[in-house]
Amino acid sequence: MPSTELRHDVPGISCDHCRTAITEEVTAVPGVTDVQVDLEARTVTVRGADLDDAAVRAAIEEAGYEVAS
Repeated sequence: MPSTELRHDVPGISCDHCRTAITEEVTAVPGVTDVQVDLEARTVTVRGADLDDAAVRAAIEEAGYEVAS
């Protein structure tokens, strides 16, 4: 299966707790193989196979953060 990359702006992230919460939720989404939370850029980059963008967004929101894009 080809690898997919999704990137979302998440303006509310600012600390290691944010990174941990998002990483834990998004890693549970089927197909996710890597989650990178960039606190400086305030972005979340997700890599994996056959990713469901809606599921990734829902996982970020479940962690308590709003997706801007």
